[in-house]
Amino acid sequence: MFLIADSGSTKTDWCLTDATDANRKVFHTIGYNPYFIDTEAIYYSLSENLLKDLDANIVTEVYFYGAGCSTAERKETVYTALKRSFPNAKTLFVGHDLLATARALLGREKGFAAILGTGCNSCLYDGKEVTMNIDSLGYLLGDEGSGSYIGKKIVRDFMRNRLEPQMQARFKERFQIKDNEQIFDVLYTTQFPNRYLANFCKFADEYVTHPYIRNKVRDSFRDFFKNLASKYPDYKDYKFNCIGSVGFIFKDILEEVAISYDMKMGKILKSPLDDLVKFHLEGNLTSNPS
Repeated sequence: MFLIADSGSTKTDWCLTDATDANRKVFHTIGYNPYFIDTEAIYYSLSENLLKDLDANIVTEVYFYGAGCSTAERKETVYTALKRSFPNAKTLFVGHDLLATARALLGREKGFAAILGTGCNSCLYDGKEVTMNIDSLGYLLGDEGSGSYIGKKIVRDFMRNRLEPQMQARFKERFQIKDNEQIFDVLYTTQFPNRYLANFCKFADEYVTHPYIRNKVRDSFRDFFKNLASKYPDYKDYKFNCIGSVGFIFKDILEEVAISYDMKMGKILKSPLDDLVKFHLEGNLTSNPS
């Protein structure tokens, strides 16, 4: 059996299947970004949340694509945990989630691919590998257009009491916020501040038609195109292809901004898992696609 995983900063989607894809099972766990979680924590989480529902002994090949898996050191953090979790796996591949995005969106065709979820990322792809990537710089310095970026804009206005009164009260009620100190405490003392900020983007989903929210989302997407997408050589020659909940939920605003930058819209997906599984099955899954 083959196990294919797409892991973002917030969650991981796992698909257990065979070569015929006739007995597919899907599982969900937290995200395993090695910038925020170490090998022991990954292994413990897998043991408690995945392996109780999945027989590790039947897994012969593992293909894990994850946020933060961009260097040999970070890949090794995840690889070691997976090796302990699936001792019978003869093939164990760890790659960046950006590669999963490109393979899911473009298959074996070249083009432009982006992630707009909890975080953001983008690349050019030649049909096999990522050929160019402009660093998104993470939630502290960049991640324009992402859930954490939009959430940061909204919570900042809330903390400065700049939301209209009804929205201010609803925000406080929904997230059970007592005061600004509570927000600072979470941001500076907990393990996943990027997820905390992205959680506030769900408020944008609740008020998706409100002019204030639409302007915040639009401004965030404009920042993404200004600082990232438009900096790729000949970017106007590519269609804009994107994976992620933020891009999917606000795809009408995303299309508006893309067109303003002379990029035609391509494929917009909420999750890459189905298309990633298809990519592997069509390309002979038993060969390592590194």
